[in-house]
Amino acid sequence: MPMPSAWPARIRAVAAGELTPLVPKPSATVVLLRDGAGGPEVYLLRRRTSMAFAGGMYAYPGGGVDPRDAEAELGWAGPSPEEWAERLGTDARTAQAVVCAAVRETFEEAGVLLAGPDGKTLVEPWAWAAEQAALEARELSFAEFLRERGLLLRSDLLAGWARWTTPAFEERRFDTWFFVARLPEGQQAAREVGEADRTVWLPPAEAVRGHAEGEYGMMPPTITVLRELLPHPTAEAAVAAAADRRISPVLGRAELAGDRITVRWSGYEELTIDGHFPVD
Repeated sequence: MPMPSAWPARIRAVAAGELTPLVPKPSATVVLLRDGAGGPEVYLLRRRTSMAFAGGMYAYPGGGVDPRDAEAELGWAGPSPEEWAERLGTDARTAQAVVCAAVRETFEEAGVLLAGPDGKTLVEPWAWAAEQAALEARELSFAEFLRERGLLLRSDLLAGWARWTTPAFEERRFDTWFFVARLPEGQQAAREVGEADRTVWLPPAEAVRGHAEGEYGMMPPTITVLRELLPHPTAEAAVAAAADRRISPVLGRAELAGDRITVRWSGYEELTIDGHFPVD
């Protein structure tokens, strides 16, 4: 991945104290998995080039936390917010809002709803386009949507995978929890998404190869998760493997040495980006 053109100036400005880093916004993203003929496949959407953040990049369904969901009373099946807080390394209020964001965004962007009338069944979400639009416009909180429909959030269908924080020098910053989930039986992921101009199901190996060859542009967390999924032979195996993963923030950091700039992600040396960028 080449260094984005805006990074050198912003990195220097942060280092010189001329630019105050933004506070990252809590967010969640879900790696939706299904079993294909040759093993697990991942649902990816290509963000429209007009998007302010990661335009043209392939990504998983995801988005920002709605603060209204942190305090709301809602039906819940599976690990409690307190249990998720311990798993995600945060407090119960934040954990509840993050899990809500993960399920909401999977519904908004993939048309897949991890909710049902009880802790064992799910609902068919296809007739709820108006609700999807209201959620996307933030006219309706996810907790309100669940209450109005008499649904329980199925937190047992999610598994925590990772947490990545956007580097301090980025123009937009997110503190993002990554989850994995199997595509529920009887549901299908959307082929058309408002914020995307393409959606695909790809085996992780094909996605990694396409990224290396320049076919699929991806941000560091996206390609890293795909690489981490390579050893798992089925979607179920990948979700089960999440239980053994440690979730702690991964943050890219910049190093300056004269006109040379290096950006590293601790523990992920394969992501290192560097080059010489003379000051204009």
